[in-house]
Amino acid sequence: MNTEVIHNEELQRYEILLDGEKVGHADYKVEGDVLVFDHTEVDPAQQGKNLAGILMREALDDVRERGLKMRPVCSYVVKFVERFDKYSDLVG
Repeated sequence: MNTEVIHNEELQRYEILLDGEKVGHADYKVEGDVLVFDHTEVDPAQQGKNLAGILMREALDDVRERGLKMRPVCSYVVKFVERFDKYSDLVG
């Protein structure tokens, strides 16, 4: 299983590719220096492979590297940040 997460700034989303095929995304809206994550989805046929977790880990690592903050609105992102408190400092 080969995954890649790309930042699609034009569509305001992070996308996850599985073996070169887009299988999920995390949408956000920009509010100043805060990315408001409001929707995350993974192709139902690909669930159970931790793809949403990989997507969020890489997206939030990118948010950190860019010196931005994030606000979790999507229920999955809220639970992800609660579970992995190493990302709690990004909440703004």
